[in-house]
Amino acid sequence: MAAKDIAGARGAYRPLAGRRIVVTRARAQAGGLAGKIEELGGEVIEFPTIEIQPPASFAALDAAIARIADYDWLIFTSVNGVEQFLARLECSGKSLADFQSKRVAAIGPPTAERLKGAGISSCLVPEQYQAEGVLDALKPEELRAKRVLIPRAAKAREILPETLRQWGAAVDVVEAYRTVIPTADVPKLRSLLQEGSVDMVTFTSSSTAANFVKLFGGEKLSDILRGTAIGCIGPLTEATVRELGGKADLVSAEFTIPGLVRAMVDFFQHGADTGARPAGA
Repeated sequence: MAAKDIAGARGAYRPLAGRRIVVTRARAQAGGLAGKIEELGGEVIEFPTIEIQPPASFAALDAAIARIADYDWLIFTSVNGVEQFLARLECSGKSLADFQSKRVAAIGPPTAERLKGAGISSCLVPEQYQAEGVLDALKPEELRAKRVLIPRAAKAREILPETLRQWGAAVDVVEAYRTVIPTADVPKLRSLLQEGSVDMVTFTSSSTAANFVKLFGGEKLSDILRGTAIGCIGPLTEATVRELGGKADLVSAEFTIPGLVRAMVDFFQHGADTGARPAGA
């Protein structure tokens, strides 16, 4: 494929023209990635492997919000956690003024932007957009004897709360939402993969990759994809892909949707036709 494909009178830059790319994000969140791929000429096949649902009970989150004055830090590890927290905050009759004095950390730019949109503009955002990055941005002495609230998914990595507790913080992890595996048209995607008519499958979290394999009955990832390229956000997702029997063809150095898109463009311009395996943007 040529490095640039001029489309129409506007002369748009369309480096993904002719590429069919599977997006496995939750349907409600797929629009950002899908839109960027389509803007660059790619064809998107939506195959959500995650569905965001409310927790079985909001009791724990509501109780934490009721005693919000007790917390020194709030740490948000996803946009979903922010959305559910704000929704329950509104239901509680409290306002953002009730915790404007709190220290707030957001795991990455999208999470921070959602907080900013709600009126919380002063957030700690780590350079590395994962739990380890948050820990790197904090100092143990800052957390000693502090109370920390982490509203997050029902199932998530424990490194963040466990490390904070080791530092002497009192940490409350509350379930703000849960993820489930949605129904999906597996036979249709399997057929496309077997035909070789899919250029790349993207995974934006370990959960999207793990659930993808579950939807295909637990088969080895390399057997499912049959040589179709795999694009991942970050090394954690890449490690999960490897555990599932696959090999990432690209891993975005920046753990964001724009970073993944830039890595895809680089891959298809410089790697796909030459057999090279770019490992970052």
